[in-house]
Amino acid sequence: MSHAASSSKLCNPAVVGLAGFGLTTLVLQLHNLGLVGLGPVVWLGLIFGGLAQMIAGLQEMKTGNNFGYCAFTSYGAFWIALCLMLLAGRFEVFPAGHADVGWFLVAWTLFTAILWVGALRIHGAMALTFTLLLAGFVLLDIGHFGPAVFNTIAAWVLIGCALSAWYMMARILLNEIYGRELLPAGRAWVGAARVTSAPVTPPAVATAPVGGRVAEGARA
Repeated sequence: MSHAASSSKLCNPAVVGLAGFGLTTLVLQLHNLGLVGLGPVVWLGLIFGGLAQMIAGLQEMKTGNNFGYCAFTSYGAFWIALCLMLLAGRFEVFPAGHADVGWFLVAWTLFTAILWVGALRIHGAMALTFTLLLAGFVLLDIGHFGPAVFNTIAAWVLIGCALSAWYMMARILLNEIYGRELLPAGRAWVGAARVTSAPVTPPAVATAPVGGRVAEGARA
């Protein structure tokens, strides 16, 4: 009986989605701070932040989690679109200009705002991650069309976002391994916390913002 139950257990796809979101977002912001070249960002964005996160999102569909399904799949698509846009700009295939990249960011900011409202109702860690993500996008929008210093501020905010996503990933993994609430999620910022049989899963959670130096790469 226990063997049948064990064999039918499904893994939580959020661990992969959050891992890809956090790692790719972190490396991108290191690039925006001038510490890493563009190459690792493109390849991580295509494979880990893009393809792997999108697959995680499609797996969320099987769990009935609309939030995780929408977020992981969408931000996975964001990374793939961004990296292809960078490559297309390099090879002059449907290149995106400065304004094009800026409005691309603005559109994703508006999309993120919708998910942010939902994240406030899930738990504290999710609310923090999406608050930092939304703030990072807004700062990138300002930095793209205005003073470039906002891109640097956005990089530090989004590094915090990446680490917050990794916290949620660690929470899912370690709580299961240790069999207890080793890492708490925190109370929802709006209303009562959702009660589920498994840790609530977010996107990607991305996550995955862009800006500054990457935007320059899209115009190359």
